[in-house]
Amino acid sequence: MKSRSLISLAAAAAFLIAAPQAVSASPDTGKPAPAFSGTDSRGKAIALSDFKGKTVVLEWTNHDCPYVRKHYTVGNMQALQRDAAKDGIVWLQVISSAPGLQGHVDGGQAEALNAQRKASPAGIVLDPEGKIGRQYAARHTPTMAVIDGKGLLAYYGAIDDNSNWHPDSVKGAKNHVRSALAELKAGRAVSIAKTRAYGCSIKYTD
Repeated sequence: MKSRSLISLAAAAAFLIAAPQAVSASPDTGKPAPAFSGTDSRGKAIALSDFKGKTVVLEWTNHDCPYVRKHYTVGNMQALQRDAAKDGIVWLQVISSAPGLQGHVDGGQAEALNAQRKASPAGIVLDPEGKIGRQYAARHTPTMAVIDGKGLLAYYGAIDDNSNWHPDSVKGAKNHVRSALAELKAGRAVSIAKTRAYGCSIKYTD
């Protein structure tokens, strides 16, 4: 049993490859969020400016990453997406894995994965060249960004405060994204505006 646990831990650790040096320092919270434009899962143009005046959540995702899977396995990410939609928040998944590398999917595959997991983001942004990911200095999946209605980056970093890969670790963890959204809804400043994201390294092109 112990050896099996060690093997599982080793497998999870194998996903944590050093992030590319081309990724810049993380953006500052309280300042305008980096503007981006790209293509969604249905081949349509999409840009941050499309959602002016609305709170926007960006979720960097990789379906093969155990740290992403833990939040989807227990329904944590899906619950956040549903609750955000009820409050008129725009939730966008961002997939920055490069073609041929782990986590890369096309639009149809991305939508099929969401249907399978009963996920309900408002949209999926395909970022195979890693342009948007680098704009936001996203190094891991999941990395989360919350942008307020004024276009300011209100929160950036980890989804919660438990970096364990096991699904059981979601229970009892402080969810930074949920807290940030609740504080914005109440008209308060986000008390924890920046944390260090954990997870699998994003598989960018060289």
